[in-house]
Amino acid sequence: MSRGMVRAWLRLFAIQGSWNYERMQGAGAAWAIEPMLRGLRDGPDPRYRAALGRAAQAFNANPYLAGLAIAAVARAEHEGVEAERIERFKVALTGPLGSVGDRLVWAAALPAASAVGLVLAAVARGWWLPAAGFLLAYNLVHLTLRTWSLRTGWRGGAGVTQALARPVVQGALRIAGPLPGLAVGFALPLAATWLTADLASGARVGVFLLAGLGVVVGRWLAPTLGGLRFGLWAVGITLLAEALWPSSS
Repeated sequence: MSRGMVRAWLRLFAIQGSWNYERMQGAGAAWAIEPMLRGLRDGPDPRYRAALGRAAQAFNANPYLAGLAIAAVARAEHEGVEAERIERFKVALTGPLGSVGDRLVWAAALPAASAVGLVLAAVARGWWLPAAGFLLAYNLVHLTLRTWSLRTGWRGGAGVTQALARPVVQGALRIAGPLPGLAVGFALPLAATWLTADLASGARVGVFLLAGLGVVVGRWLAPTLGGLRFGLWAVGITLLAEALWPSSS
């Protein structure tokens, strides 16, 4: 990546630092895109100022994929695309980037990384390995998305919308559906066994019965609760049971 893209990549980590209800990520997007617009200073100065002003308008997307829109807008500004077309283009990208990013990150990468941390906590000794496993798994996805989105946006320019229809993106979205459920479903039994290892046998039976009752009640009263939230509630109840019931040792 060029020096301007590297600076923009680093600034994108703070894109939500000035989030507000009027422009949402607009100010952060303008700050992130500014290094990529500096080449416009070689021409008439109003062109640079106008481009920066347009970048500061209302904008909102998943922060890990926002670089795709920002780099594409920067490329369009350098190519002299009409201002109205750039603004329409940026607005059109907001919805798809939010939808794709939320499905890849919040609905897939975060639960899967949490499952990695739970598995490591159940089978490894020490607190640092589960924490490192979670951070490594999550940041591997999030840093890859940040880098890919910025590179792809700059290469695609105003035609970058086609990037979201590429087979690699559609394949990732297909995997993002079952992956978190599989990972959490594999991790929760291990975590439950680990957390109840020091409980008396009666307490362990009570915890598992309570968990089964929670599944039934959750499906009946709150079908939108979600597997991850229910799993976290189950872990919390288990920890409470461990504190209330004496251990078998």
